[in-house]
Amino acid sequence: MMKRPHMLHPHRGEGQAETDDAHGHGGLPVMLTVDDVAGMLRCSSRSVYRLADAGRLPRPVKLGGLVRWRRETIEDWIARGCPRAAREEVAV
Repeated sequence: MMKRPHMLHPHRGEGQAETDDAHGHGGLPVMLTVDDVAGMLRCSSRSVYRLADAGRLPRPVKLGGLVRWRRETIEDWIARGCPRAAREEVAV
């Protein structure tokens, strides 16, 4: 199976394309950065934080100083029509 470039990762140098085989599901890693989520939603990273703060986006996972979203959670949320996030979705 031939690997095909999918997208440029915002944290990689220019010209270093991700492949579908590298992370699965369209080249995105399992844990998404704010830039990854913003790219999926076609909005700014600030808008992602605003949506999360307003409870309109699933809550992120906080790993020390890092903020990440589970790719599967975001994909499911989009597939369900982007409903208001339930407070029970709060992760560690």
